[in-house]
Amino acid sequence: MKTIKIEGVFKEKKRIFTENLDSCRGIKVYNEKLITYKKREYRSWNPYRSKLAAAILKGFIVNIKPDDYILYLGAATGTTVSHISDIIKKGIVYAVENSPVAVHDFIEVSRKRTNIIPILGDANHPDQYSHLVPSVDLIYQDISQRNQPEIFIANVSRYLKKKGNGILMLKARSIDVSLQPKQAYNLVCSKLEDYGLRVIKTIDLAPYEKDHAAIFVSI
Repeated sequence: MKTIKIEGVFKEKKRIFTENLDSCRGIKVYNEKLITYKKREYRSWNPYRSKLAAAILKGFIVNIKPDDYILYLGAATGTTVSHISDIIKKGIVYAVENSPVAVHDFIEVSRKRTNIIPILGDANHPDQYSHLVPSVDLIYQDISQRNQPEIFIANVSRYLKKKGNGILMLKARSIDVSLQPKQAYNLVCSKLEDYGLRVIKTIDLAPYEKDHAAIFVSI
């Protein structure tokens, strides 16, 4: 097991892993492979199930620290959130999801992961969860709606700290089906820059996800 340039993420051959929390040893979230190395347990991180894993395997160095506070928009049932939970062992991830069915399953994931706060809410309305979420170091969004950039900007404006970072997982076809994916990526990057964000990098997530890109920004 080799360490890579991202703290808390490890690599073995062509796979990446996160070290499982002590409270979750032996517990799988989405039937991922568990391996033990030097008395520590690691969870295989599937890039076909997690866009963040795909971005990492495509070369992006994600700046997540063990004590970060993170707002995650579009948590679904918690696949990617669970790996972030492994990485930020001393931090907290506030995970917002608007589907009651998904949240029901997600709550089970968070029972032993005390650094996850599951929130049933609509990311279109950031004030809905202002009583639960403080200022954060990173905002991560994975929501397939036409107004993806507007949702992201609204939450950045409300919650992101100065010098904070953001990751927007963009589904091109949700923006405008008449545009080529690269045109949609450029359109969204322009909107983010017009707001005042600095676009650090845009990574197409093929072959793991078709017509998706990871957009990394900072204030």
